[in-house]
Amino acid sequence: MYKNSADISSREVPFVTVIVAVYNGAATLKQCIDSVASQTFRDIELIVVDGGSTDGTVGLLVANASKLSYWISEPDKGIYDAWNKGLQHATGDWILFLGSDDYLYDERVLESMVPHLETLPSNIRIAYGQVLIVNKTGHALYAIGAPWHTIKKRFRQVMCIPHTGTLHHRTLFDQHGNFDSSYRIAGDYEFLLRELKQADASFIENNIVAAMRVGGVGSDPSNGIRVMRETRRAARVHGRLFPGRYWLMAVMSIYFRAVLWDFLGDRQSRRLLDFARRVFKGKPAYWTKT
Repeated sequence: MYKNSADISSREVPFVTVIVAVYNGAATLKQCIDSVASQTFRDIELIVVDGGSTDGTVGLLVANASKLSYWISEPDKGIYDAWNKGLQHATGDWILFLGSDDYLYDERVLESMVPHLETLPSNIRIAYGQVLIVNKTGHALYAIGAPWHTIKKRFRQVMCIPHTGTLHHRTLFDQHGNFDSSYRIAGDYEFLLRELKQADASFIENNIVAAMRVGGVGSDPSNGIRVMRETRRAARVHGRLFPGRYWLMAVMSIYFRAVLWDFLGDRQSRRLLDFARRVFKGKPAYWTKT
């Protein structure tokens, strides 16, 4: 186990904590760290939790230790276990979670968000902006994230808040506990449901918070099915005994893609899906870009 902690005894409690989970992410982690370290808003701390990487990640953490408030490298049980470890050392009023493939969109992201956070009523403890989806080469595809009033009903069935662009008030964890690490994919959704099955969130308009890389795994139908199974499990835990139409539509879409892949193959399926995105939804290409 490797760990390092900066001396924080002489400074005030930071306004924002950023917690990053990583495992063998040396290729992208430096960009993630630098995107936080370069923020014009300085009242922040950065915590990195590594799952025992063997690809040079630890060396990168050592080299960038001056930018980190705390880091550790040891085996964990997945991203939610890693974030929970980070929470043990988080002191900020608001907490943002990233993966090593993610990075803050520009150097003024937090500066632009803080005035909004400071004026939120006490009953609003989740605030989010948009997240830019990029492919492995960094090419921008499209932004996700919509106003809360337009997705509130759908959120009770499926995850439609971009978690990479979401800030959580620390009192959420005091009340609801940490992430459930028995989830592999939908633990963030389950945690947000604890609050948002009754409360409201706040959408910060005209603000892209972070960029999130996607790759081949996103087009794997079996992975999509795992996501929806965990999503359904989370909804049941929080009182929704039967699936709703948004969940059913999402599952049907995944199975439709699986059939396409079987009959047309990877290349033609991607072309057809992007054609449908443009014609029926007015959305830019995604499948042929990932």
